[in-house]
Amino acid sequence: MKNKFWLKLIFLSLLIFLLCFIIQVNLIIAAFLLCLYTYMQLRKQGFKNYNLTHLTLLFLIMFTSAYFFTKKSLLMFYLPFSVLPMLTTLLFDDMEISFAATLALAVSIASISSRSFPLSIFYLLSGIASSILVKGARKRIEIIKAGIITGIIQAVSLIFIDGLWLALPIRYLLLLINGLASSIIVLGVLPIFEYLFKTITNVGLLELADTSHPLLQRMALEAPGTFHHSLTVGNLSENACNAVGANGLIARTGAYYHDIGKLTKAEYFSENQNIHENKHETLSPTMSKLVIMNHVKEGVDLAKKYKLNPMIIDFIKQHHGTSLVYYFYRRALENSEREEEVQEEIFRYPGPRPKTKETAIVLLADSTEAAVRVLKEPTPSKIREETHKIINDKFIDGQLNESNLALNDLEKISEVFIRILTSIYHSRISYPEPKNLPRS
Repeated sequence: MKNKFWLKLIFLSLLIFLLCFIIQVNLIIAAFLLCLYTYMQLRKQGFKNYNLTHLTLLFLIMFTSAYFFTKKSLLMFYLPFSVLPMLTTLLFDDMEISFAATLALAVSIASISSRSFPLSIFYLLSGIASSILVKGARKRIEIIKAGIITGIIQAVSLIFIDGLWLALPIRYLLLLINGLASSIIVLGVLPIFEYLFKTITNVGLLELADTSHPLLQRMALEAPGTFHHSLTVGNLSENACNAVGANGLIARTGAYYHDIGKLTKAEYFSENQNIHENKHETLSPTMSKLVIMNHVKEGVDLAKKYKLNPMIIDFIKQHHGTSLVYYFYRRALENSEREEEVQEEIFRYPGPRPKTKETAIVLLADSTEAAVRVLKEPTPSKIREETHKIINDKFIDGQLNESNLALNDLEKISEVFIRILTSIYHSRISYPEPKNLPRS
């Protein structure tokens, strides 16, 4: 890993110095960018969704645009600088990354301008403001509003930097339009960068979470039990993520799609079965576990066919981790004369285990909802007991080892699950039959 780090450092160094040589930029910029790069690499473990190559591409696109402005003698204040901070915040969902990229670009572009200091301050103010304004944006209108407010901030900033020019009010209108144009550009190119970077933003997640999506429509018609289960898991996951500071929207969306593989053989899964018919009664435990476990592979294939984002596919792959298909494992033991003939490993899902808090929470919500749903008398105490048992079993089995969930997170998650599941599955009051009333 260390060798890769230094190779990437050398490669980026050569790239930056070559860029600076070609366009005759002061080498101070290159040194500044290298220091920033080294810092970001050393801190990379603390970032959620960060890729240096993607960030470098965004930087170079904006820097090239600024160089074009200088060559054409265009006023640098009208450069749509806020595009980079907005895109970085939306794509990487990390304010530290966004601020670092804004600082690097502001200093670099200002250095090739005749008014370096005022311009760098102007860019920093508009960049930081636009980053904060689009943080957590879920709708396109929120990004448009962020662009308008950024334009206003740019106009006010120019007044403080250059003074108020009443004779040229058009320059302030142009800055307002600049902010709006930046947000429109972001909306236009966002799907392109989502595809190139194999990531997904809140805007894209909301589109996927729409139940009119063809895959979800298929599930509602062909596997209604699985569809209802997925909606409940999504509700559990989103609220649990919000409780521990994880991304609730991506967890909810991932939960909606985590079981799409069941569409292939929906009738073999309990939530879709007729109460009087069980397809597994005619199958051996080994064959049954193959059918059950295969829904993960089928789900990945369906997701690729429908071109779902790789981040959503991770939920399909990881929502069982390497868990044991316990019911059919026990059946195999009961049917075998010697226990050692039944290997536990072949009754485990292939994995991988959840790599993020969000995928781990979906794993817990999936197992907990399924277990609580089949309780004969779902009293609050039984729901609490079953929830703690499921979460504890997954923890002991090592399914959460790679997810960064802490013990206090598990306690918060269990409380959310218990509250929601109790409200859904609590026992109902048995009302007496109405007596026959005399006719008038």
